[in-house]
Amino acid sequence: MSKALHQFVQSHPRLFVLTGAGCSTAAGLGDYRDANGQWKRPQPITGQSFINDTHARKRYWARSAIGWPSFAAARPAAAHHALATLQSLGYVSTLVTQNVDELHQQAGHTNVVDLHGVLSTVSCIDCETRLSRNTFQEQLISANPWLADLSAAHAPDGDADLELEQVDRVSVPHCPACSGLLKPDVVFFGENVSKSIVENAMNALANADALLVAGSSLMVFSGFRFCRAAANSGQPIAIVNHGKTRADDIATIKISGDVGTNLQYLVRVLA
Repeated sequence: MSKALHQFVQSHPRLFVLTGAGCSTAAGLGDYRDANGQWKRPQPITGQSFINDTHARKRYWARSAIGWPSFAAARPAAAHHALATLQSLGYVSTLVTQNVDELHQQAGHTNVVDLHGVLSTVSCIDCETRLSRNTFQEQLISANPWLADLSAAHAPDGDADLELEQVDRVSVPHCPACSGLLKPDVVFFGENVSKSIVENAMNALANADALLVAGSSLMVFSGFRFCRAAANSGQPIAIVNHGKTRADDIATIKISGDVGTNLQYLVRVLA
């Protein structure tokens, strides 16, 4: 089936690439869904809960304090390096990722569109003051030194499977400029992607030869919308993913299996 992917790319050399968690699992970062596209764990916190529910927000930051160091230490895997090479070879016109880990950028990919934002910074929802997540981590641990003594299994997007009986004891640092609420620069579950980001990505898709999906189940509409748009405009769609996706029935070709392995093969035959 990798030969079919090779033929697909040769026939459509200006690719709009959409990536998901399947690119980063080999880097040690978790994903939310199984091979059937079903939730493997409880749904993540919603943006509404983070902003309006003090208890939920404290719980989020306690878990994030444990999960962040491992998340920040992750390095690009085979899929990230392969896609960066495909860009350098001239086959990738645009790459949009649903991931928030910036591993594509670390691999050398340029002009990446971070559809759901990035976890490496936090911003005040009132005055938009921005801090690095590493700086916020220092403040968070300083305010809650007991968190540094805890451990838990790591979960997707810098989360950790930590259950605290006394969540209310967590002290969350405020914005240093206005004492407002600091929020990770990511699109939480239930929030909408910026209209301008979607419009720019859609324009890039319209100017591409085809859509290549790498490592995404497409169960979230923010990613699936690009497949629907491509199908409506008659653009071919290739999907490389371990397991089923929401767009299997409209794909031109579907390659099952490890994303990194398939993309590395593609690079070898195209280089």
